[in-house]
Amino acid sequence: MKQPLPRRFSHTDPTRQSGWSVWPVFGWVPLAVCGLLFALTARAQVPTAPAKARRIDSIRTIPPPEIVTPKLPVARDSSRIRDSLFYTNLKRRMEKRGLTRDLYNFLFRDVYNSRANQEVSKIDENPFAEFEGRVIRSIKVRRLAVFGPSVYDTLRKSDNWFERVGNRLHADTREGVIKRSFLLFREGESIDPEKLRNNERLLRTANIFHDARIVVIPERLDPRVVDVLILTQDVWSLIPDGGVGGLTNFQLNLEQRNFRGLAHSFTNGIRFDGNAPYQRFEFLSRYRIPYIGKTFITGEAGVLWLRDQKIASIDLYRPFLTPESKWAGAFRLSYNALRNRVFLRTGSDSTLVFPLNFSQADLWVGRAFKLNFINNAELQRRARLILAARISDYNYTQRPEVTPDTNQLYQNSRSVLFSLGFTNRDYRRDLLIYGFGRTEDVPIGYLAQLVSGYESTEFGRRTYMALKLARGAYLNKNRGYLYTLANFGGYFRPGKVEQGILSLESNYFSPLLGWGKSNFRHFINVRYTVGINRFNNEYISISNQNGIIGASSDLLRGTKRFTFGVESVFFSPFNVIGFRVAMFGFSTFGLVSSTNKTLFNGPLYQGYGLGFRLRNENLTFNTVQFRLGWYPNLPGNRPPFRLEFSGETPLRFNDFNFDRPEYRSDGFENNKL
Repeated sequence: MKQPLPRRFSHTDPTRQSGWSVWPVFGWVPLAVCGLLFALTARAQVPTAPAKARRIDSIRTIPPPEIVTPKLPVARDSSRIRDSLFYTNLKRRMEKRGLTRDLYNFLFRDVYNSRANQEVSKIDENPFAEFEGRVIRSIKVRRLAVFGPSVYDTLRKSDNWFERVGNRLHADTREGVIKRSFLLFREGESIDPEKLRNNERLLRTANIFHDARIVVIPERLDPRVVDVLILTQDVWSLIPDGGVGGLTNFQLNLEQRNFRGLAHSFTNGIRFDGNAPYQRFEFLSRYRIPYIGKTFITGEAGVLWLRDQKIASIDLYRPFLTPESKWAGAFRLSYNALRNRVFLRTGSDSTLVFPLNFSQADLWVGRAFKLNFINNAELQRRARLILAARISDYNYTQRPEVTPDTNQLYQNSRSVLFSLGFTNRDYRRDLLIYGFGRTEDVPIGYLAQLVSGYESTEFGRRTYMALKLARGAYLNKNRGYLYTLANFGGYFRPGKVEQGILSLESNYFSPLLGWGKSNFRHFINVRYTVGINRFNNEYISISNQNGIIGASSDLLRGTKRFTFGVESVFFSPFNVIGFRVAMFGFSTFGLVSSTNKTLFNGPLYQGYGLGFRLRNENLTFNTVQFRLGWYPNLPGNRPPFRLEFSGETPLRFNDFNFDRPEYRSDGFENNKL
């Protein structure tokens, strides 16, 4: 039962919804929200013929662009040119007076005259290929201000007072830290194009950087050597959070994701509730050191002292960061004291609360091998064969009564797992998917993993087998991106399967569609899950992110589920104090049932709604989201209309990175992870 440290205080009551409070709102909401957005995009046109545009990359220390980088295809169609002229003329008119100039800077950012969209359109070529084999003479790091410039236009200045003050208050990541802990190459080495490309992605995925770029500068007098310039732009790293409900009810949480410019994360939080029956004061503290030295090992230690969770843990882990990584692994040691809540699938479904104390030790290690024996340069570059082993131990000191037929989850156990996997992965740069303008690295490739092992418990040994298959790629003729995943696994005894799972999932997003001065994308998600001989205190849900977005009910649980969701996102050009605005509409549908009931004969639960999101990519704050939803047939006589205001963590792509051998729960709760 691995319990992650929460980003903010929360009770473990399963009936509560994530985010802030949700309350009913009565009124009329159109039934065809998503239909309206789809209709609006019927006329949308995808940019076609590229045209050359003036390069505004303003890195002063770099030679002319034709020497520094390969020629870039520029995706600027006639509508984008019109938009650029429109905003240029509007800005010229509004800058004549101080009030209108401040109003323009408050609402708009000149994204249409920016090179960012054009630069990331160079997707399929490796910009470092022409420098392969040249020796790196020097490595320079240039750290840009948090607000104002970008790695594609370093001369851009901050346009408002808030951003200028933010730049003065922020401590940039130290140059020595970037060189020591975030670079895969050194001075004196020869240029490896794939290593530089993967290093650029690694910098962008670090949560302390908004964006990053690596530029190779050739020496004019000696073609054998080059200089390398690292451009980084931090995110605003100080994250305050809290609230006051009165003199006897308050909370404060402060997270510093780049402590003193060292890239360390330091989080502390307190909460006091004078009306709490058995513990009034709560606190948490966590310290994280990413990429210790040149090992790329991350260390983390934390203490959590909440009413329902008391956890002390130490973690060390090193993932397969790039296809070139040979070793990966992790070690975790923790002590957990919980007021555990489980949902019982009995005649009258109910929730049981009881104390649960246990210690956990977990260790895994993996080794990746190149496929040099295959006569295919592309597979040798991207594909890896990976062997891994894992051992984990759970020791309970307080628990409910355990028998071969009841509370089997809480047995003292030791698991040994082995895995053999094949992965072929690469990344393609894109924009406006889950982000609001930052460069996003979309995984493409496939993964196959076979896991086998055993678990020794108080009531005997059982064998475990699992198979995972995943595939993701951009479709031909600019038809969008499709990801598919299939999982099967379970424990086996003679003539019997226990805690089995069959899970199928598919995610799709459309190409970016232009509409006037804005852009659209459509997202489709389908998921099907079946549990096989699950324990009585295990369940799967279709609430919230598990299916019906914005809905929460204890009755939306079972052992089988099918969900289907469509969302259309409108990325507007508006910018409010650096926050980009995106509007969306959604429709979600779900089926759920227990073992003894047929899935597709049950009621089809539905949700429809619209809302908008605010996000500043230069900040580490969550995306702020407002959602109005209509749920016509939620069980338990719930009100059909719901208005939600919440902080949403940005979504991440499903990668083809090889991770630890693990037991596949695929959404089943009350389980060991």
